[in-house]
Amino acid sequence: MLLLLGFFFTQNGSMSQLYRNAYYSGSATKLSQLPGDDGYEVAFAGRSNAGKSSAINTITGIGSLARTSKTPGRTQMINFFHLDEQRALVDLPGYGYAKVPEAMKHKWQATLAQYLEKRQSLRGLMLMMDIRHPLKEFDLQMLTWANQASLPVHILLTKSDKLKHGAAKAAMLDVQKKLRQAELEASVQLFSSLNKSGRDEAVSKLDQWFEVDALLAQE
Repeated sequence: MLLLLGFFFTQNGSMSQLYRNAYYSGSATKLSQLPGDDGYEVAFAGRSNAGKSSAINTITGIGSLARTSKTPGRTQMINFFHLDEQRALVDLPGYGYAKVPEAMKHKWQATLAQYLEKRQSLRGLMLMMDIRHPLKEFDLQMLTWANQASLPVHILLTKSDKLKHGAAKAAMLDVQKKLRQAELEASVQLFSSLNKSGRDEAVSKLDQWFEVDALLAQE
């Protein structure tokens, strides 16, 4: 048991090693290509310039796991990164400045909506928003889909290093206020891939959704 704990836990007590085990396990462009609908999945979504891939890399501690690009909208597939046989991070296609035909965007949206509403193994949605440009149309659409599907949502206000601490905190409080006004359910935190702030809080939320305590109890 001590060996197991040493394998999974870092000095700060988080389950970092579980995420450091992440590996690319496949991609899909349509629902019929998805792996079996069992186990635990947490989806990562966000506008094309919200820093989604960087957030995945920061959380796992693997800098090249999810590709980052200076060309927004490059990722057009649902990408799976397994942590173990039962747990996976799912990188959803980005939107926003993607220079693709409208028909393709509508097709992506329909696929995402079905994935969020019907995927039984999906335990939560991590939604990335640039702290300087939160709650855009796509963000609100994702929140609405998730709420309708009773899917928990945790918002990462990315690039929080771009603002001073007081301004970042005020921005987070404003997002929380607007969510209440819109009657949308989601937890919110500050996050920066540059200085790694907010990583432990994000990992803690993932641990809940992946039922990491149950994983330890089984060993």
